[in-house]
This record gives sequence, structure tokens and C-alpha cells, in this order.
Amino acid sequence: MLVAPSRHQPYSAMVAGWVAGHFALNHVLIDLLPLCQAANVRLVLGRIIGMDAERRRVACSSGEQLDYDVMSLDVGSETDISWLQTMGDRLICVRPLDLFIARWQEVIREAQDKRGFRLIVVGGGASGVEVAFAASYAFAARGLDAQVHLVASEAGVLSDYAPSVATRVRRLAGRFGVCIHDEMAVGAAEGVLLSSGEQLRADWVIAATGARPPGWLGLSKMSLDKAGYVAVDAAHRSISHSQIFAAGDVCSREDVNLQRSGVHAVHAGAVLAHNVIAALTGEAMSVYRPRRRSLYLLSCGRRYAVASWGSFSAEGAWVWHWKRWIDERFIGALHG
Repeated sequence: MLVAPSRHQPYSAMVAGWVAGHFALNHVLIDLLPLCQAANVRLVLGRIIGMDAERRRVACSSGEQLDYDVMSLDVGSETDISWLQTMGDRLICVRPLDLFIARWQEVIREAQDKRGFRLIVVGGGASGVEVAFAASYAFAARGLDAQVHLVASEAGVLSDYAPSVATRVRRLAGRFGVCIHDEMAVGAAEGVLLSSGEQLRADWVIAATGARPPGWLGLSKMSLDKAGYVAVDAAHRSISHSQIFAAGDVCSREDVNLQRSGVHAVHAGAVLAHNVIAALTGEAMSVYRPRRRSLYLLSCGRRYAVASWGSFSAEGAWVWHWKRWIDERFIGALHG
């Protein structure tokens, strides 16, 4: 069984391109049903809202309870909005992606109807940067009177990347009309309050802030790390329940420092595919060894992108076309 929130799964690497208007929505959605049918998998539509690892059972938002012999978790993380909740209905989280896509349509409609529209994106990581640039371009392409501000925290934009990557992004922000604030932000009556005391008015706020584990993990009876994520070994097997595996943002390892990135979720997939079968057949487990460095291609709204590979960086339209080729090849393979 595959539990998924919807039949059509957004491909995260192309969502910013959809926001910018480069791709139609159906171009960035993965249809899970034909994939499940080809693999003889039952598709269960819903989100996991509870789990009992001792009883080997999960509860879904659909009301269905599912029992399992072996389970692989890749539900991702949630967006930590604890400092922004006062924004109410004007606050959008970048994840879950399906909900973000639905709410983005509301942002566009309001921006079209209002002069001096202001969007604030909170979060200086890759997701926040890509969404801010994409939104700025989407407004400009429609000829809208709108501004985009990116609040990146005191650590600055892309603090986990090489300094040259952040330098490139800052320069491009000035060129493409995105205003960056290197400050903390909390929700306020009219927008967000910065750590400097300045208040930024906002019509809408997009939260691309730090990750937090799904709340239901705390009651799952699995061993979790200090932050509340599923603790796994090198085979990405739960250290407390041998029939449970996990990959992506929902898990953590003590032996290596795994960044919360979709790159690891994808690369660990083949290892988990082997290990899930091995758990049933008694074969030896495979180990997932993260690469020392990974390639990241950050879209910048326009058909322009920044490449990051360890300490190396580059930028240009050619990087965007390279990224598009990689993403479309991935989507094309899934669509058959």
C-alpha cells in the first residue's frame, strides 16, 4: 500500500518554476495511480495522523486504520511557524506542497486586484530563496504593482551553502527586485516584526522557515532523536523497530550529518527498496552512504539559476536550462 495525500504528487524541484509561470501545473504533478497499478500497489489517499509502532498500525486522515508488516516512512517534515501564527489566514506554508499550490492561487488573485501589494517570504534557505524569486518574477510578468521581501534570519541567505553561492544570490536579488532582510521575524498585526524593531506590512506571508517533525511521531512509540525525528541506522532502519524504515526529512542518523534535503530522500530510495524486501527475506541490508557533496541548482525566478557543488558555484541561463533538462528527464521517466 502507498499512502499519499493526493493522487497527483507535486514534484518539489519544479514547483518554483510553476510559481514563476514557466510550467503548467499538470507538468509538475506526478500521477501516482498508473505507477501503483503497474507495481500492483494499492493507493490509499490521505495523510498519516497517528501511529502505533508496537501494534504495527497507522491511522489515516481518511479514517482508515492500516496494519503493516514492514513500513517505509518518507512523509517529510512540517514547517515551523510557531513565531508566525498570529498572521492567521494570510500565512501560507511552503509544505505540504499540495496545500501551498492551492493557496498560491489566492495570492495571485489578490495581487491582481490591489496596488502596492506586498508579499513577505520568511526563511533564507533554498526553498525560501526560490519561492521569493519566483513570486517576484510572477508579479513582474503580469505587470503587477507588487513587492517581494525575503526575511532570511540573522544567519543570512543560504547559510548552509558556500559563501560564493550566497553572494551570487544577494546580487541577483538586487537585480531582480527582491529585498533581503538579515533579521529574525515574528508575526505582527499588520505583517511581521523584525528583530531590529522595524515592522514590515504584509498582505500575505509565506513561511519557508525551519523544519519540525510531524507531531504524531511523538506518540508513535519509536525511538526518536532529540529533535523528535525517527532515529535510524546506516540502513535507514529504525533503531527501535526493525520492521520500520525511514528516509528524507522525517529521519536522522547519528553516524553521519544528513542535511534535510530531497537529494538524500531520492538517493536513499534505491537502498530502501532493497532493504524493505531484505527485511522479509532475511537477506543482508544495504547501507546508504551520503555523498560528500551534492549538486544543487537554485532557480532564480527568471530562466536563470545558480549552481552549487561544494565550494564551487556558477550562474546563468545555461544553469536554468540544465536544471530544466534534469527535472524534465526525471518527470518523463515517471510518466513513462
